[in-house]
Amino acid sequence: MRASLLAPWISASHPERRIEFLNRGNGGNRVVDLQKRWDKDCLDLKPDWLSILIGVNDTWRRYDRDDPTSVEDFEAGYRKLLDRCHEMLECQFVLLEPFLLNVSDKIWKMREDLDPKREAVRRIAEEYNTFFIPLDDLFQEASKHRDPAFWAADGVHPTPNGHALIAQAWLNTVGA
Repeated sequence: MRASLLAPWISASHPERRIEFLNRGNGGNRVVDLQKRWDKDCLDLKPDWLSILIGVNDTWRRYDRDDPTSVEDFEAGYRKLLDRCHEMLECQFVLLEPFLLNVSDKIWKMREDLDPKREAVRRIAEEYNTFFIPLDDLFQEASKHRDPAFWAADGVHPTPNGHALIAQAWLNTVGA
């Protein structure tokens, strides 16, 4: 989800708070990449709120580079990120579930790798008592009404409509 889509809605609703939004997402990153830049791109910024959407590239690399990330490594790495935040910050977390849309057989086959990672994010959100947005469920339901490519043309990267769906879910979940 683009912070640039969410920021105006929250700023319009709460102008007195002077909320600043920073997007530190890097395309193609996996949990291991996020760990390498976590201090600079997260901890040093001392956020009050932190949204994390990671996981699809941990799956994707298995198929495009034969460089898989096991669900165990994914979950352990994800937990380390949150544990470091808990040690150094007082912030609220919003964990967003990774997703894939059925735009082709090739993409849909990747679910065998992604589904255990989705379940890991759900477990983590529950154990850490954080906000959780079940994006895969959301997109699967939305795809019953519009073609999956309407939401993410390649099944992975949201279209403007897909970003709007994510932003709407974020606002509804957090209650902003």
